[in-house]
Amino acid sequence: MSAQTGRFRVLVTGGDGFVGRHLVRALAAALPDRSEVIVGSLARDASPDTGPARQVALDITDADEVRAVIAAEQPTHLFHLAAIAAVSTAQRNVRQTWAVNFGGTLNIAIAVSEAAPACRVLYCSSAEVYGANFRSGLALSENAPLDPINPYGASKAAADLMIGQMSRQGLRAIRLRPFNHIGPGQRRHFVVPDFASQIAAIEHGTQEPVMRVGNLTARRDFLDVRDVVDAYVRAVLRFDDLPPGEPINIASGRAISIRDVLDILVSLSSKKIEIVEDPALMRSNDTPVVVGDAGRARGLLGWAPRLSISDTLAAVLDDCRGARSA
Repeated sequence: MSAQTGRFRVLVTGGDGFVGRHLVRALAAALPDRSEVIVGSLARDASPDTGPARQVALDITDADEVRAVIAAEQPTHLFHLAAIAAVSTAQRNVRQTWAVNFGGTLNIAIAVSEAAPACRVLYCSSAEVYGANFRSGLALSENAPLDPINPYGASKAAADLMIGQMSRQGLRAIRLRPFNHIGPGQRRHFVVPDFASQIAAIEHGTQEPVMRVGNLTARRDFLDVRDVVDAYVRAVLRFDDLPPGEPINIASGRAISIRDVLDILVSLSSKKIEIVEDPALMRSNDTPVVVGDAGRARGLLGWAPRLSISDTLAAVLDDCRGARSA
């Protein structure tokens, strides 16, 4: 399968976020000479984390600003990452979640259609769109119905369906559906960096050697964020060879329990740590197993994850240790 050649001008919404920072670095290394990466950021001031990329102010909920930026920049490709990404945050502010995750995506899609119709859109969706279908315990393919069970999943599913529909009417777009991804730089309100931050605090002497945890039996299809952005880069390079509107799972095809994740992290610490299950931290509607079928990503992108869960967890813990010592 051939890769696109020529100069790229890639706009990344949310490019100063967790995944965005990794993606911007990967794009800078992979794109042809004279290509440009532009970070669309809610922040009004330049972020030092975007490296060689140029940063522009972009509030995706402001339709006029979105159209002005896209009209001015004329990107050849646009990665739409900007979103309220944490399920817990989405639950607390449903209205804002829909305004950002659905409304912001609508603004992007319409602005591209009207102001830069040649631009290719890579919409970064989520495995959360499959929702209740995971109760089957099976590895879900892209053929599984969308059946979200929380506001985050519902807002992403609505945007996913909208992008699919608009691609039938001329929007040049694909839909990337990543499963749980973790890695250095992720915020603490996700389970893995929360565990790692607690261990780093215990090692630093600022937390007693006790970790209070919620449901450890749930199993998740964890990916290293660096593997996820590798799939994204492959997608942008091969975009013109991909079927219009195509949904593509980014998954490992394997599920690991939260208990096993915690055990690996604790084993990497020199401290003896007591684990206490706290009923207050249990989620009553937790999905027992989330696992994806990434056969389409293998076939269309030539992609498979390379990094082991142990290597990823070690990198997360080292990152949290560094934040403690800084």
